[in-house]
Amino acid sequence: MLAGSLGVLPSASLGPGPGLFEPVHGSAPDLAGRDEANPIGAIATVALLLRHGLGLVEPAAAVERAIRLALDQGARTRDIARPGEPVLGTRELGRSIAALVRQPVRVAATVAR
Repeated sequence: MLAGSLGVLPSASLGPGPGLFEPVHGSAPDLAGRDEANPIGAIATVALLLRHGLGLVEPAAAVERAIRLALDQGARTRDIARPGEPVLGTRELGRSIAALVRQPVRVAATVAR
């Protein structure tokens, strides 16, 4: 991933023990209550927790896939939107990613030759 904002960066401190999982940006108190914070870093941190903290590879992959799909579909918060692109708030982007996590994975059909 090419990061364009602190809002998209997950973080994990791993070692003996359960680990510490938090987005790189912390809590962004200056954005509290404004529906402007980028939730991707926090959501991607959940994927790290699932994969590395709990050993749940498939759920982690589902979260990572949902983030990727949301971005592929043009979902952006103000910090990563290009000029003129539509901008989503924190809640709307989070709901979009959550809906994509729940979508079943479509496996491409293979054609026998």
